[in-house]
Amino acid sequence: MKVAQLPADLRERIGRIRYDSFFEKHEGPWDWAGNFRYGSPEFLRLPDGHDLLLPIPEENHKNVTVLRFHVSADGSSITVFLKDTTHVVDPKIERFEAGRIAVCDRFAGHDFYVAILFHEWFITF
Repeated sequence: MKVAQLPADLRERIGRIRYDSFFEKHEGPWDWAGNFRYGSPEFLRLPDGHDLLLPIPEENHKNVTVLRFHVSADGSSITVFLKDTTHVVDPKIERFEAGRIAVCDRFAGHDFYVAILFHEWFITF
């Protein structure tokens, strides 16, 4: 699934969703419309086939490792722990720079999930 393949009205509806973010002392909340306008977010496919819209450009996906994830019992949300080494300079401190956590809600009427929280996270396992 690609963001560019979504109908314009669907991208507009997603754009109204806000997500909380905290990276390098830059705090949200942000809305997806701004991310579409100024970034290049793309869906990330989990190993079980779920598609998550995260504020991570597709070119960085090669640096992203899904460490673990949990789908809620009713399938309405997914919590995912990631490692993104895109901007890690020193592998010895990767656990302090590469960890990410996202909470994503299923987008009503569709089979994909959209991040409502995307934060730095110190890798603890």
